Amino acid sequence: MVAMRGVQKHFGALHVLQDIELDVAPGEVVVVIGPSGSGKSTLCRTINRLETIDEGSIEIEGRPLPQEGKALAQLRADVGMVFQSFNLFAHKTVLENVTLGPVKVRGVAKADAEKRGLELLERVGVASQAGKLPAQLSGGQQQRVAIARSLAMEPKVMLFDEPTSALDPEMIKEVLDTMVSLAQGGMTMVVVTHEMGFARTAADRVLFMADGRIVEQNTPEEFFTNPQSERARDFLDKILKH
Repeated sequence: MVAMRGVQKHFGALHVLQDIELDVAPGEVVVVIGPSGSGKSTLCRTINRLETIDEGSIEIEGRPLPQEGKALAQLRADVGMVFQSFNLFAHKTVLENVTLGPVKVRGVAKADAEKRGLELLERVGVASQAGKLPAQLSGGQQQRVAIARSLAMEPKVMLFDEPTSALDPEMIKEVLDTMVSLAQGGMTMVVVTHEMGFARTAADRVLFMADGRIVEQNTPEEFFTNPQSERARDFLDKILKH
């Protein structure tokens, strides 16, 4: 579904992605973890070209990422993205936020988009909030609306860039539960997160990044019980002790 080959990315003198090689199979859930500044979010954002790359290639379903224009808009419709901040339209209701993309980009009839939108809001547990504005919702509810909005575009892949890092602890669970059910439903997902519990339960594969490189990758069971690299052992020691 996603293929990255020899991907390099610099921010000025900083080499943030170094020789990235990654394949994500249809239906696979890949969780990307690692210390801050290791390139995780940048990796995630290159997959739908929110960040451009300096060298290498990225393909979605065997097609190279388009540079710009209509083809890029089409790609972004196929690759859903959920950010740290919810990025909802403040002046539109929850349901309007969810239906806007399908109507404007996919050309879906408004009534059909609303029917589907309500189904998705039901699925993520916020159907009762459909008529409210985002500011009237909790952070956890807003993030679940953001997930529903991405799903409304019928994406082939979902990217999550630290989707719970801006949330209060009690709201994190409701968002992670929503993501776990998506994973169980067969959605192809690339998830950048600090939530190790989610990585253990939902990931097919854990990718550990440090200093712009993929240092190691393995099943959650293998990675958490038997990390291969000194860097990963050090990282896990620090975060799992508390």
